[in-house]
Amino acid sequence: MKLTIQNDRVATLNFVLKDDDGDIIDASEAGDPLVYLHGHENVVPGLETALLGKSAGDKVKVVVEPEDGYGEATTDELHAIPREAFDDDIEAGMLVELEDEDGELIPVWIAEIEDDVVHVDVDHPLAGMRLHFDLEVLDVRAATDDEIAHGHPHFEDEDEDDDE
Repeated sequence: MKLTIQNDRVATLNFVLKDDDGDIIDASEAGDPLVYLHGHENVVPGLETALLGKSAGDKVKVVVEPEDGYGEATTDELHAIPREAFDDDIEAGMLVELEDEDGELIPVWIAEIEDDVVHVDVDHPLAGMRLHFDLEVLDVRAATDDEIAHGHPHFEDEDEDDDE
């Protein structure tokens, strides 16, 4: 019997993500599929809901509205932060966490880097966008207790108990 995608199962998918115009935003590369732990916020909520109950061999087209994806865009405004607040190896498009006045970590995306200023956006780059996924489920397996405890799938090269 084939396992279906359910909470605490690891799903392996090939995907192509497009915008409303049909332009490709992202895609899994041949031999490098997306592997995620279902029910642990490893993918956007709308995608998780659409994949529930699917099994290996299923091909699915899913449209995820902004509120079930990366949320609505809250502002078009970028925030300028002094360059010295960042590590040297930052690049545009990177996600970084900055600490606010209360010590809370705030995720921001680097939009632009100038000599002495970095412009950041508090919205995910895909916020406000309708997401179109073409998916193929390659595999579904039960997650290990360790994977469930950590909230993400583990891969062979992550083996911490390799004492050989």
